[in-house]
Amino acid sequence: MNLDIYKNLKRSNRELINLNPIQRGGILPVEAKKAIYEFWDGYSVCDFCSGRLDQINTPPVCKFLEDLAEFLNMDLARLTHGAREGKFVIMNSICKEGDYVVLDKNAHYTSYVAAERAKLNVAEVGYLEEYPTYKINLEGYKEVIDNLEDKNKSIGLILLTHVDGNFGNLNDAKKVGKIAKDKGIPFLLNCAYTVGRMPVDGKEVKADFIVASGHKSMAASGPIGVLAFNDEFSEKITKTSERFPIKEVEFLGCTSRGLPLITLMASFPYVVERVKKWSEEIEKTRYVVESLEEIGFKQLGVKPKEHDLVKFETPILDEIANRDKRRGYFFYDELKKRGIVGIKPGVTKEIKISVYGLEWEQVKYVVNSIREIVDKYA
Repeated sequence: MNLDIYKNLKRSNRELINLNPIQRGGILPVEAKKAIYEFWDGYSVCDFCSGRLDQINTPPVCKFLEDLAEFLNMDLARLTHGAREGKFVIMNSICKEGDYVVLDKNAHYTSYVAAERAKLNVAEVGYLEEYPTYKINLEGYKEVIDNLEDKNKSIGLILLTHVDGNFGNLNDAKKVGKIAKDKGIPFLLNCAYTVGRMPVDGKEVKADFIVASGHKSMAASGPIGVLAFNDEFSEKITKTSERFPIKEVEFLGCTSRGLPLITLMASFPYVVERVKKWSEEIEKTRYVVESLEEIGFKQLGVKPKEHDLVKFETPILDEIANRDKRRGYFFYDELKKRGIVGIKPGVTKEIKISVYGLEWEQVKYVVNSIREIVDKYA
């Protein structure tokens, strides 16, 4: 074994502008970085734990969960290791084996895997339009549910991906929430790309459950997730162990603790404030789309953009890659020379980017850098 490789681990692109959509919402503010120093030892969060993570008062985990539920306008909140674990907790606790989960075709793969692990079936709601918008037919939820009911199939849960991680399409959760309420079926909203980036009101959209990602969208180091739910389902979700009565079964006693939790808490005031600036984030995103479409990029997904995650078709980059000796790696190389990372190396047919949280000066620098690269080689 060469143990030297684990010494002085460093991240090569730490100081560069990062356009990776999966990371833009997880960049830590100064307050969270300072908190890491205080709690970086293992289990330091548990200095004053009496047996339940959600009941710790020092640091104020208990109060934080109350504030988190209020922030989402839900009744209760718990921590998980990620949004995917939150989905499984819900499916495992409220559904019966063999039930159907009705979900959108843009759902994250973990929505399917969670259902499979819980021994549930899946029925998809398709597109209103495929290429180039890939817009989900939200009215199709009713049709899919009706078809299942006509076949005497039991439906345990309706799941909607608030914003998908592929095209960045924002779905009208209120519309699906109304369908769920009319049908009397519990409604789960997957907010991995929305809670922490933009305002989300659970009661307004009639959600019974919300799952969110701390490391994707709430400025936490992660892995950590949030599960918020209403009182109606609390007995099933927070059921405690017969042998260890203080421990909640669905959460295996305790979930994410240590630095993921500490950074989530330390970043919370910052996150609460930044969601108020969502309209400016959309303005920046639309500026990027308009500017890059002028040089031959084509935005996929619904227009105009209502979320910061953008997917482009980039035929102009692919054309250059076919002529450049570096092939598809030319774009990554040229961006990195200009202090920009986050685009996958070797990819030129399609790219995904986000400028969430960047200053306007940085956004314009990114756009001008891409223009400069295209002009140089095209």
